[in-house]
Amino acid sequence: MLQSLRHSIGASRAALAAGAVGLAAVGATVWETPFSTAAAKSPEAALSPKEWRVFKLASRKQLTHNTHFYRFELPEGTTAGLTTASCLVTKGTTPAGETVIRPYTPTSLNDAVGHLDFVVKVYEKGNMSKIFGDLKVGESIEMKGPIPKLPYEANKYKEVGMIAGGSGITPMLQIIQESLRDPRDKTRLSLIFANVEEKDIIMKDRLDELAAKHSDRFSVYYVLNKPPKGIFGIGGWKGGEGHVSKEHIRAHMPAPKDGSIVCVCGPPPMMNAISGDKNPDKSQGEVQGMLKDLGYTSDTVYKF
Repeated sequence: MLQSLRHSIGASRAALAAGAVGLAAVGATVWETPFSTAAAKSPEAALSPKEWRVFKLASRKQLTHNTHFYRFELPEGTTAGLTTASCLVTKGTTPAGETVIRPYTPTSLNDAVGHLDFVVKVYEKGNMSKIFGDLKVGESIEMKGPIPKLPYEANKYKEVGMIAGGSGITPMLQIIQESLRDPRDKTRLSLIFANVEEKDIIMKDRLDELAAKHSDRFSVYYVLNKPPKGIFGIGGWKGGEGHVSKEHIRAHMPAPKDGSIVCVCGPPPMMNAISGDKNPDKSQGEVQGMLKDLGYTSDTVYKF
């Protein structure tokens, strides 16, 4: 009977992960690009921070029940001109004719030539994410950027902690992928990734693969509001439960000290509880919430 239960639970786990399997093939082309330290002329940047430019969707793939991978064409021989960490501004039009502008963080490598990738979660009240959700291959979206955020360099920090919620994983992924592919970088990276249910975890297979491959430098800890319970104690959730807590932060984030920083990105209620939100003018503002209570300051926290 126990063997049957284990088989049933394993099949259920496989079904939950099925939406992310496609990313393994996508990831092979995105992540396996070798890092080069050789001096060479940088390819021309296809985007401009000063003007809107139009880019056509080349392909899309469903990753989870509400998340898709999007690959846009860039002119031959060009890159997006990304830096770590940076975002782009996207512009689209709703069916009602309303123009919507929203920033998104690409998931392609900075030196990727000829294409630009995004992972986008479609929210019920997200006008721009719905535009992405309805976008068909061959259709286009306007973009502008990049907009620099946290300037990351190899070995600038001894430790980088990251707390992400939902689609807030994308700027963290930008840091993780550029750091781990750089053989010069010895920075230790730790991630707390919060979601509602296991099926909501974006790129879980890829994050787990990276944590296994780079166990000396990168760790990931998942927190779910509604974790799976398992049957008779078999196959139960082994990560955190509920919302991200001070206990989770103490256990999995670097302490507030010189040489370390904790980055936070997630929905407003999560930001308010953990770090406080940014100022209305988008400047960082004072550290609030749990991180303030634990002794972190503006020198050791960055809010995306």
